[in-house]
Amino acid sequence: MSIFRAVVIEKNDTGQTVTLKDFSEADLMEGDVTLRVTHSTVNYKDGLALTGKSPVVRRFPMIPGIDCAGVVEISSNPDFRAGDRVILNGWGTGETHLGAYAEKSRVKGDWLVPLPDGLTPAEAMAIGTAAIPPCSACLPLRNMD
Repeated sequence: MSIFRAVVIEKNDTGQTVTLKDFSEADLMEGDVTLRVTHSTVNYKDGLALTGKSPVVRRFPMIPGIDCAGVVEISSNPDFRAGDRVILNGWGTGETHLGAYAEKSRVKGDWLVPLPDGLTPAEAMAIGTAAIPPCSACLPLRNMD
C-alpha cells in the first residue's frame, strides 16, 4: 500500500487540529473504487469542517473535502475501470467518510459519475456541490414557454 499526502482533521480534549500529513492507503475507508484525486473544491461545509465552527465532521480522524474529480486507479465496481475520469459530489465525504483533500480516495462506485465529455476536472469542480441545487431548481424552467 502506498503513502500519500492528505489534510487530516484530528480532535483531542483541547479541540481540533488540521495538518497536512502522510496517510496510508491501508487506512482509507471501505469502497470499491480507489481514485487519484486531481481536483477538489472549497465550499461552505468544508470551511466549517476545517475551522471546527460547526459539527460537520462526524468521525475523527477525518480527511475533509466534499467534492472531487479524479482518475480511477483500482476498481472492483463493474461500472468503472482503471483510467476512467470521474467526479464525486457529496455522499458524506468529509463528514462521515474520508474526503477529497488528499491525493487518493476510496469510495463506493455508486457515488461516482463519469466526467462528462468536453468538461475538464477543473471545470467540474468549479461547478461543485454548491451549484447543484440552484442548477436543479432551474431545470423545470427550461420547458416553460
